[in-house]
Amino acid sequence: MELKNFEGFKYIDGGVCASKGFKANGIYCGITNKPLANAKSNEPQVVDTTKKKNDVGLIFCEKKCNAAAVYTLNKVKGAPIIVTKKNIADGFAQAVIVNSKNANTCNANGEEIAHKMCDMTAKALGINAEDVIIASTGVIGQPLYIEPIEKKMSELAQGLSSDKNDECAKAIMTTDTFRKEVAVEFEINGATCHLGGMAKGSGMIHPNMATTLNFITTDVAISTKMLQTALDKVVKITYNCLSVDGDTSTNDMVSVMASGLAGNNEITDENSSEYKKFEKALYVVMMNMTRMLAKDGEGASKLLECNISGATSQDNAIIVAKSVITSSLFKAAMFGSDANWGRVLCAIGYAETDVDIDKVDVSFASKQGSIDVCKNGKGLDFSEDIAKKILIDDEINININLNNGNSKATAWGCDLTYDYVKINGDYRS
Repeated sequence: MELKNFEGFKYIDGGVCASKGFKANGIYCGITNKPLANAKSNEPQVVDTTKKKNDVGLIFCEKKCNAAAVYTLNKVKGAPIIVTKKNIADGFAQAVIVNSKNANTCNANGEEIAHKMCDMTAKALGINAEDVIIASTGVIGQPLYIEPIEKKMSELAQGLSSDKNDECAKAIMTTDTFRKEVAVEFEINGATCHLGGMAKGSGMIHPNMATTLNFITTDVAISTKMLQTALDKVVKITYNCLSVDGDTSTNDMVSVMASGLAGNNEITDENSSEYKKFEKALYVVMMNMTRMLAKDGEGASKLLECNISGATSQDNAIIVAKSVITSSLFKAAMFGSDANWGRVLCAIGYAETDVDIDKVDVSFASKQGSIDVCKNGKGLDFSEDIAKKILIDDEINININLNNGNSKATAWGCDLTYDYVKINGDYRS
């Protein structure tokens, strides 16, 4: 999909390997994604050789990095989340180990397995286990057998390379239909800097946050405190403004590692121009990956972008945008290319914030054009044929002006299709 351009930022290849000091790899280990009918509970599951997609990924930096992360707000949290929180409580990390097919969640020995994965990774890389970020995605409630990963750990580590970001990105895919990677190059005080990331997610996506795993690297020198501050701010207006199906996962995570190898003076002041440039770079990458996640919603045929203007505050704008983008009735209307603007107003009406519906304007837009459908809370005469032509496109903008202030926000989602039910009715197969 086409990336949105921002002045001062150049898109480059490389994903998590675009930043100085970082290497990555991804391989197939043979993690099973469902129990076998004849398997005994105390025996490793037989390797599934029919679907040899990379299922374990590794990111490594040549030096210890400042690190920050944001995690799911689901009360049920996967073992990898619990372990990662402990590992990077000191603000440092040097590697990421991640697997797909199995979430390692709601398992009696989940934390034990997560710690073992960190230990194996650390041993293979010659670093401390406490400097490893660990993540898992896939089926919840199935035991994660570590033997297949253990057998391939040496191969995974030895294969680390600055050009294997795509292999790592493949390893975190589940029902995703394409890799999600973005990287940018920019300058801070004359130093050439880089920031890149990869993400996964297709279903079980809803604020706050989603079944999304997001790993970001940068060579900018920035303190752990400022790294966490920037991440918290940008997550609020990107990933936490994303919804596919209203379900929030147990395992989602955004982590950032900063090597400092770009050579700029360390950023320590939130009010500095250097910090603002870094925060913008983080937004450019995370916003574009958010759009990718929305467009690749399970079974989706359309990316929906709801743009709110004229709000009394940013929080007010976010609440309204989320309310529209999460409406099942509205999502279904977009699937059918039906300009049913009444469903937009209905969704605004149950948003948990104050809105003067008599001031609200609504229009639909795509590459095919734009059409006004509502003015001051009342319907306008418009051409259904033109509206249909606009809404048939695969990227739709829903532009809403609340006409009650100067703040704005955007939320992203997708249409609701028949295929969503098909995919999730048989997720483990």
